[in-house]
Amino acid sequence: MVHYNNSYGYEVDAIVQKRNGDSAAFEIKVGVGFIDEAAKNFKRFAENIDTEKMELPKSLNIITGTGMSYRRPDGINVISLAVLGV
Repeated sequence: MVHYNNSYGYEVDAIVQKRNGDSAAFEIKVGVGFIDEAAKNFKRFAENIDTEKMELPKSLNIITGTGMSYRRPDGINVISLAVLGV
Protein backbone atom coordinates (compact mmCIF):
# COMPACT_ATOMS: atom_id res chain seq x y z
CA MET A 1 0.00 0.00 0.00
CA VAL A 2 1.35 3.41 -0.94
CA HIS A 3 0.36 7.05 -0.85
CA TYR A 4 0.27 8.65 -4.31
CA ASN A 5 1.11 12.26 -5.15
CA ASN A 6 1.89 13.46 -8.68
CA SER A 7 3.52 16.56 -10.13
CA TYR A 8 0.08 18.11 -10.79
CA GLY A 9 -0.62 18.10 -7.04
CA TYR A 10 -3.23 15.34 -7.16
CA GLU A 11 -2.98 12.87 -4.32
CA VAL A 12 -4.64 9.68 -3.19
CA ASP A 13 -4.48 8.41 0.38
CA ALA A 14 -3.72 4.80 -0.56
CA ILE A 15 -3.23 2.61 -3.59
CA VAL A 16 -3.40 -1.13 -3.00
CA GLN A 17 -1.90 -3.33 -5.70
CA LYS A 18 -2.39 -7.06 -6.19
CA ARG A 19 0.39 -9.34 -7.42
CA ASN A 20 -1.07 -9.36 -10.94
CA GLY A 21 -0.73 -5.56 -11.13
CA ASP A 22 -4.42 -4.67 -10.65
CA SER A 23 -4.86 -1.82 -8.20
CA ALA A 24 -7.53 0.08 -6.28
CA ALA A 25 -7.27 3.68 -5.08
CA PHE A 26 -8.68 4.91 -1.77
CA GLU A 27 -9.49 8.33 -0.34
CA ILE A 28 -10.37 8.46 3.34
CA LYS A 29 -12.84 11.14 4.48
CA VAL A 30 -14.17 11.48 8.02
CA GLY A 31 -17.68 12.63 7.10
CA VAL A 32 -20.13 12.32 4.24
CA GLY A 33 -19.89 16.07 3.52
CA PHE A 34 -16.60 15.60 1.66
CA ILE A 35 -17.68 12.86 -0.77
CA ASP A 36 -18.35 15.14 -3.77
CA GLU A 37 -15.03 16.93 -3.28
CA ALA A 38 -13.17 13.61 -3.01
CA ALA A 39 -14.91 12.31 -6.16
CA LYS A 40 -13.94 15.44 -8.08
CA ASN A 41 -10.31 15.01 -6.99
CA PHE A 42 -10.40 11.31 -7.97
CA LYS A 43 -11.59 12.21 -11.47
CA ARG A 44 -8.77 14.75 -11.91
CA PHE A 45 -6.29 12.22 -10.53
CA ALA A 46 -7.42 9.52 -12.98
CA GLU A 47 -7.38 11.92 -15.95
CA ASN A 48 -3.75 12.82 -15.27
CA ILE A 49 -2.23 9.37 -14.77
CA ASP A 50 0.61 8.69 -17.15
CA THR A 51 -0.55 5.27 -18.32
CA GLU A 52 2.92 4.59 -19.73
CA LYS A 53 4.21 4.50 -16.14
CA MET A 54 1.15 3.37 -14.17
CA GLU A 55 -1.99 1.44 -14.98
CA LEU A 56 -5.32 3.04 -14.11
CA PRO A 57 -6.75 1.68 -10.84
CA LYS A 58 -9.53 -0.88 -11.36
CA SER A 59 -11.64 0.92 -8.75
CA LEU A 60 -11.80 4.30 -7.07
CA ASN A 61 -13.08 4.18 -3.49
CA ILE A 62 -13.96 6.76 -0.86
CA ILE A 63 -14.00 5.43 2.70
CA THR A 64 -16.17 7.42 5.12
CA GLY A 65 -16.64 7.24 8.87
CA THR A 66 -20.43 7.44 8.64
CA GLY A 67 -23.30 7.01 6.23
CA MET A 68 -24.29 4.37 3.73
CA SER A 69 -22.16 2.40 1.26
CA TYR A 70 -23.07 2.74 -2.41
CA ARG A 71 -21.72 3.15 -5.93
CA ARG A 72 -22.06 6.65 -7.35
CA PRO A 73 -23.34 7.15 -10.92
CA ASP A 74 -19.75 8.04 -11.95
CA GLY A 75 -18.58 4.57 -10.81
CA ILE A 76 -16.79 5.68 -7.64
CA ASN A 77 -17.54 3.48 -4.62
CA VAL A 78 -18.43 5.06 -1.29
CA ILE A 79 -17.66 2.67 1.55
CA SER A 80 -18.76 3.20 5.16
CA LEU A 81 -16.44 1.96 7.90
CA ALA A 82 -19.47 0.17 9.37
CA VAL A 83 -19.47 -2.19 6.38
CA LEU A 84 -15.82 -3.00 7.02
CA GLY A 85 -16.63 -4.01 10.59
CA VAL A 86 -14.50 -1.28 12.12
